Amino acid sequence: MKKIFKFFDLWEDKIRHALSHWPTLYALVGILGIVLIWRGVWHLADDYNLNSWLSVALGVLILLSTGLLVAIAIGDEVLISAFHGRRKVTEIRLEEALTLGDKVGEIKKILERIENNLGLIKKEEKQIEKIEKEIIENRNG
Repeated sequence: MKKIFKFFDLWEDKIRHALSHWPTLYALVGILGIVLIWRGVWHLADDYNLNSWLSVALGVLILLSTGLLVAIAIGDEVLISAFHGRRKVTEIRLEEALTLGDKVGEIKKILERIENNLGLIKKEEKQIEKIEKEIIENRNG
C-alpha cells in the first residue's frame, strides 16, 4: 500500500511541476477534476435515492464536523482578517500601503539585528567551549 501512495505522490509532484508553468491550464484541469467529483457524488446520491433536504443535511453535517464549512464558505483569509479587524486589500488607501511598506522595512532591519546578535552569541559560545576544553586539558595534563 505504501508503494501505491508513494507512486501517486511522486506522480502528483511531476504533474504539479509541469502544470505550474501554465496557470490557466492548471486552473482548467483543477476545475475539470472538481466538476467530475461533483458529478460522481450527484449520481451516487441519485442512486441511493437521497432527497434534496437529506443531501443538504448530510453535507452540512459533514462540513461542520470536519471544520470545513466556514473555511469553504468564506475562506480562511477573509475570516482571519475580519477577526483582526483588518480591511480588504482593495479598501486600503495608498498612504496606508506606504506605511505598511515602511513597517516591513523596519521588521527586516530588526531581523537583521537579531541575526547579527545570534552570530555574536554563537562566536562567544565557541570561545567559551574552547576555553572549557583548555581548562579540562590543563587539569588532565
